[in-house]
Amino acid sequence: MRRTFLSLLALLAFTAALPADEGMWLFNRPPTATIKAKYGFELTDEWLARVQGSALKVGGGGSGSFVSADGLVLTNHHVAQEFILKLSTKEKDLVKGGFLARTPAQELKCPDLEIEQLVSIEDVTARVNAAVTPGMDPTAAAAARRKVSADIEKENSEKTGLKCEVITLYQGGAYHLYRAKRYTDVRLVFAPEAGAAAFGGDPDNFEYPRYCLDISLLRVYENGQPAKPEHYLRWSKEGPVEGDVSFVAGYPGRSSRLITMAELDYQRNVSFPAGNARLKRLEVLLLAWGSRSAENQRRAKDFLQTVQNTRKVRDGNLAALYDPTFYELRAKAETEFKARIAREYPEATEARAAFDRIAEAQATMAKAAPRYRWLELGHAFTADVFFIARRLLRAGEERTKPNGERLREYADARKAALERQIFTEQPLHEDLETVLLADSLLAWSEAVGTNDPLVKQVLAGKSPRVRAGELIKTTKLRDLAVRKALYEGGKAAVDAAKDPLIEVARIVDAEARELRRVAEWVEEVKRQSQGILAKARFALDGANTYPDATSTLRLSYGVMKGYEQDGTPIPSFTVAQGLFDRATEQNNREPFELPASWARAKAKLNLKTPYNFVSTHDIIGGSSGSPVVNRSGEFTGIVFDGNIQSLISDFAYDDRQSRTVSVHSSIILEALDKVYGAPELVKELKESKR
Repeated sequence: MRRTFLSLLALLAFTAALPADEGMWLFNRPPTATIKAKYGFELTDEWLARVQGSALKVGGGGSGSFVSADGLVLTNHHVAQEFILKLSTKEKDLVKGGFLARTPAQELKCPDLEIEQLVSIEDVTARVNAAVTPGMDPTAAAAARRKVSADIEKENSEKTGLKCEVITLYQGGAYHLYRAKRYTDVRLVFAPEAGAAAFGGDPDNFEYPRYCLDISLLRVYENGQPAKPEHYLRWSKEGPVEGDVSFVAGYPGRSSRLITMAELDYQRNVSFPAGNARLKRLEVLLLAWGSRSAENQRRAKDFLQTVQNTRKVRDGNLAALYDPTFYELRAKAETEFKARIAREYPEATEARAAFDRIAEAQATMAKAAPRYRWLELGHAFTADVFFIARRLLRAGEERTKPNGERLREYADARKAALERQIFTEQPLHEDLETVLLADSLLAWSEAVGTNDPLVKQVLAGKSPRVRAGELIKTTKLRDLAVRKALYEGGKAAVDAAKDPLIEVARIVDAEARELRRVAEWVEEVKRQSQGILAKARFALDGANTYPDATSTLRLSYGVMKGYEQDGTPIPSFTVAQGLFDRATEQNNREPFELPASWARAKAKLNLKTPYNFVSTHDIIGGSSGSPVVNRSGEFTGIVFDGNIQSLISDFAYDDRQSRTVSVHSSIILEALDKVYGAPELVKELKESKR
């Protein structure tokens, strides 16, 4: 990846001149002039409204889109897999074998799945900043900002009935209120076999060429009937056109392109190494446990894939952060930005001081980070039922406080999300929960020592393995009815329950909360300081810049385009024949085993049908499931991955080799028709064509 890092100088200069097709842009601040100048296409209000209304947030960390007038939603198989797994049993594994509802009555309601549709955005920067008065210390400022945000969210939620959330942009340079409609009755319509959706598995993850049918179809219902969305994406007749501008509308997670060198050093030396070590430990654990039986493998599959994917991303992140050239370019860019401030910015003294305050705050966080990870992030207690226990404990305590003084996730505007987490219908398998908790307790003990007072209290004189087995076996929180009763009973009921996992959560909660206060203090110092730097950046370069990704709806633009790797041209798209060739060259061994449905259908398929394609769109994790749309706002593909060169995208963008990988619209119809025999779905999608 060294050649990629060497090409980043223009990006890292902190100027308004953006290289190539860079940017994850706000829908209320799109790069209209840039796109018109480069591609001769004007983003109209009508076009933006239609695409915004069609784009969806699926679950907690994926994207999707409406693709029919009857509430049909297209997303990735790997985004929906968590919920498909919840619908599976030992006897009927829908992840492995796939699923097709041939009639509406056969569609399966997905437990815990919520889909969001962005309705509107409002700039509330002035009101949020007004709550922080001059001279406030960071702790008081953080509390004031939390209170005003909670007030704004509650007011708007009660007024509109929508999900309302205040989003921090430009690391504190702006605050926008996002209002979204929530759909909670979501049903599974179609999912291919995992072998087709994730053909090539972990070895091919972040690689290209690819042959993945990484799609699932869901349907949104309202009042027991299929939803009738105002906006949905019509199906393109020809798919993407090489070299012509197209757009990705989705929910990229978190990027770090505007952070300072002090923050980058923290990620390089503290945050990412520790996180990656945990991921690799979990990967080994889940692989070993899953290999013991087919049922173990089924139960661990979704978590394992998440761990493997995240580990691979972090490996790519660290490769960038450890590359001397990349690091030196970032340092040089910051030095030049500081020099520009000194020469050209009237409030240079305040801006220079902001860099120092960020560095001091990061040093404070570095000291607190190890225990913060173990206790507040819960890395010492890697079991879903533990986090349910802690949510019940904290819900009981937080709901006794005024709304604006609560921990943010317990505010009134977030009640539905909290209840969905506590009342999850996902299976909490005793054996898997025990294995995960035992290993995390062991890792905690190894890291801080068995003489640590909290370790002693939690283990209660037993080994991590024995204690984990005891806690998981004796807790009653795996019973949904028990959880509902405790939640509804409030603090008194939670305190009286004496559930062993709640009591473990209580043991560590005081220190966990204190560590959270430290983290919030650090974030407030950084937020205020980054707000000052954002003001300087706007003054020097203008306001036509995009903020870092924040898991909110963004628009990227680019073209379908191949690239060159190690002197070899890589084509912009693959075709169906390549799937069969790849399976043959790998001797049809897992994870390159061709699903039986595809082997049977080969003679019927048009093997020249485009399968996957690459493009220059700027995306990061969270964009999975995003639609690719053309000038006419028609669906041409669905994002499911990036190539290995794109893993630097958390920190920078380079269009020479970095590519988004998508499923081509043509193979979706071809597969539904000739592999899966789903004529009604094909008809529904085709009817959405212009």
